[in-house]
Amino acid sequence: MSKSYIEGVSYPTTPDWDTERPFLTGQIYLDIKVTGQRTGSKSSSIDTFKNGDVNRAIGIFTPSVQELLVIDDLLFAMTGIEGMYISMKRGRAKDSGIVFQVDASMDLALQELAKRILPLCENYMVIHSFVESRSHFKHGLVNHAFAATLRTILQDYHAMVAQLEHQFRLGRLSLQGLWFFCQPMMGAIQALTTVVQKASAQNLSGSAILNLLQNQAAAMAGDNAARSLLEKLSQYASAAYLGILERWVYEGVIDDPYGEFFIAEDKTLQKESLTEDCNAKYWQQRYSLKPGIPSFLLNSAETILTTGKYLNVLRECGHSVQVPFSENAKLTNSGSDRRYLECINIAYNFASAELLNLITHKYDLMARLRSMKHYFLLDQGDFLVHFMDTARDELAKKPAAISVEKLQSLLDLALRTSIAATDPFHEDLTCCVERTSLLVQLDTMKKMGNGMSDLNTESESLEGDKSNSDISNQSDSISITGLETFSLDYKVQWPLSLILSKKVLTKYQLIFRLLFHCKHVQRELCGTWQAHQGTRGVKSLGTTISGSYVLCQNMLHFMQSLVHYLTFEVLEPNWHVMCDKLQNTESIDEVMQQHDFFLSKCQKECLLLWPEILQKVEKLKSICLQYAAAIHWLIPSVSVLDSDASKINSSESVVRKEILNKTTNRIRSRHRPLANPVWRSSDEETFKTTLEKFEEEFTEQMKGLIIALSSRSQSEPYLAHLAQGLQGLGNNL
Repeated sequence: MSKSYIEGVSYPTTPDWDTERPFLTGQIYLDIKVTGQRTGSKSSSIDTFKNGDVNRAIGIFTPSVQELLVIDDLLFAMTGIEGMYISMKRGRAKDSGIVFQVDASMDLALQELAKRILPLCENYMVIHSFVESRSHFKHGLVNHAFAATLRTILQDYHAMVAQLEHQFRLGRLSLQGLWFFCQPMMGAIQALTTVVQKASAQNLSGSAILNLLQNQAAAMAGDNAARSLLEKLSQYASAAYLGILERWVYEGVIDDPYGEFFIAEDKTLQKESLTEDCNAKYWQQRYSLKPGIPSFLLNSAETILTTGKYLNVLRECGHSVQVPFSENAKLTNSGSDRRYLECINIAYNFASAELLNLITHKYDLMARLRSMKHYFLLDQGDFLVHFMDTARDELAKKPAAISVEKLQSLLDLALRTSIAATDPFHEDLTCCVERTSLLVQLDTMKKMGNGMSDLNTESESLEGDKSNSDISNQSDSISITGLETFSLDYKVQWPLSLILSKKVLTKYQLIFRLLFHCKHVQRELCGTWQAHQGTRGVKSLGTTISGSYVLCQNMLHFMQSLVHYLTFEVLEPNWHVMCDKLQNTESIDEVMQQHDFFLSKCQKECLLLWPEILQKVEKLKSICLQYAAAIHWLIPSVSVLDSDASKINSSESVVRKEILNKTTNRIRSRHRPLANPVWRSSDEETFKTTLEKFEEEFTEQMKGLIIALSSRSQSEPYLAHLAQGLQGLGNNL
């Protein structure tokens, strides 16, 4: 194999005899050094001069004899052979062209006519040399086809020269007649020479040759013969290229031995990367467009690329499919006939419909998406309630101390004992534990560009460096447990990984982490509310407990409003919009586009792309958890204190006692019991101070959140819904 003429492509070596035996190509005549005088004789077309004196100048002959000698030499020169009185000279540069010169002693009128024909001879030499050089393997299929077509044209040219020589031998051809017969082809041969010279000078191959032919044909609008010839050349030269294109759009195979096709394949990218890497570029870069697309295919390049990609997916799924092929489906490029564009569109529609049908029916795409919605978007949350109850102790540990295997077994148990058991894909659901909080993960993904390139730039500019430091400080100040880092994962197989890639799953996971933690905070506040219900009527707690009731109610209202906004005002409406659009999609690319748009919109409206607002929400949730923990430590002491509790109505006392006991038992199971469960008078003042601190912090953060939401709601109207739901919370305390 030889060194590649085109980068990355190997080709066979041209046999040595092609250069060592110059008589095979006529190269011997080009290598003859012109000495100024002939040392041998050459057969003349006139018997009278067959044995004549060749050392004499042509000027010693009469004009009639000179005309015969010139015609004889011109016929040889038209096939690239030097004559007695018409010589060849080559420039000093290696790539310089060959110039024909006539004997200076020739009759001036004959000289003028001969010089008119000599450009045709010179052009023939240029074309002949190009044909011989571009027939080598290294120049590619398009150059091979182009050279073969030029060789066919030269064969017709040789036939014409033979006919002219026959007429000359019969004595019927004059120099004026020779010019008459040569004149019609001068324009076409000159056009071919121009193309050949440009192709040689720029070392063109592949689509560049086709574009050159197309452009030159368009530039010859005033010469119908030359334009038709160039269009015919373009048609034949593009036949090999269209053969490569046929295999791609009909079979999804790149059969391009010389790297001329405008679609490149990167075999280092494997489909497995879709489920392993958030930045996987398999679908975008496994097959991609290269520079140098033929001008007649430029508008259809994306369609051609997508057609082959679809067929490749079908083949990798083991689904043997080939676009229906007929004689009319053969791709040809003939002038104004654009039938090949229709064939390409037919192939695209077929491949798109086949792949869409395969994924939506055989692999049941919509059922998969509904399954993802049940788990990641908490569409059916009964399994989550059961899981949070059973995994409470494990999730309370530090992330490094959590047993993922134990969590997985508890998750499987929750799935089997809930309505999720009816989901045929519930076994594909797995759990995982992240190592950082949601805010830190978002900040890291934004910096690394892992699927968060659509992060709102306005929010970033408003935060500046302060926001990044706030994220770090907050993550350091809060003790991270499994409740903040728990997430779900999902097993996805090919070809569904095209749609449910690692990047897409990460977006689902971010939304789930937000919802899961909100549910956790809401459950803690509900437990606090239940604890408060068990203390109603216990007078020994004083009036401070009433303020705690109000604060707990406001926190519950905040969390309920937030969860309602996330689920019923963001996720559900956007889900139904996406489902409606998916019913009308015609390709997998449209499915991926609509699904990605759904997730990106949900991320944005769920505040995940608004770090400044999300920080305030996380801070409020942190305050709620701290308040709930404080109340959980306090309430168990109430059960042993009050001597006035006996004055409560007996039936009411029984109910409240039962509530208190249940709440106390649940709380004690979550928290270490107090060493001294007796309510002292000093505890009243401590509780009051602590409550005021929680009230102040909650009110301040709530006001800041409402202001932030209101200020952004003008450009982002969806934020106004959440702001309206929270109005008044900052003023009710």
